[in-house]
Amino acid sequence: MQVVIVDDEELALSRLKRLLVNESIENIESFNNPEKALEWLAKNRCDLIFLDIAMPQMSGLELANRVMEKYPNTFIIFQSAYDEHALEAFQSGGIDYLLKPIEQSQIKETLSKVENFRNNTSSLNNRRLMGKRGSSIYLIDIKDIFYIKADLDEVLVRIKESDVYVKKKIGELDKLLTSSHFFRIHRSYMVNINKIKSMESVDQSKLQIAFNGIDDTITSSKEGAKEFREYLERRSL
Repeated sequence: MQVVIVDDEELALSRLKRLLVNESIENIESFNNPEKALEWLAKNRCDLIFLDIAMPQMSGLELANRVMEKYPNTFIIFQSAYDEHALEAFQSGGIDYLLKPIEQSQIKETLSKVENFRNNTSSLNNRRLMGKRGSSIYLIDIKDIFYIKADLDEVLVRIKESDVYVKKKIGELDKLLTSSHFFRIHRSYMVNINKIKSMESVDQSKLQIAFNGIDDTITSSKEGAKEFREYLERRSL
């Protein structure tokens, strides 16, 4: 497993590297500058990246968003001396959040979590999105989503209880969820195939889709309907 550490504090870099070596992790690259890390990532594969959140050149949250945009299958672990950014960290694609000073037991537990994700062919289904509705904050399991609707620079995510707003563009989620039983049937809509109850051909060969568990229906584009039919035919072969 190839691991990358990004932290502007040299002592923190050395400590984390030592903890990882103690867990038999050998392929480790460390950077005290986020831009240098991005340059390395542009040319090399990375399985797991540890990001400090508070860095002067670029925050770990910003770096995570740039990493996830280009390399959505990279696992991200955030580290910080404070817990105030935890929800933002999970929204940015992180699968764990470690408070400094990090102990060996935390690293062991985190690596075990990463390994579980790697061994699970549907690992993306185990990731969560952070969303808001009014003053309420939701951590949404991917498998609980019925459909996703684009809304300017964010998306509306439909779960059974309500509509929840997530600060991600639909194009980002399209890249992240293509292998997780989601299909983009319209430039503004993605559907969870596992939640579909029925489909009906409507105007100009579009598809009107109904879902198990909610009363909503959504309509595909003509091109989206054509691609979805072809996709379903391939799956049935």
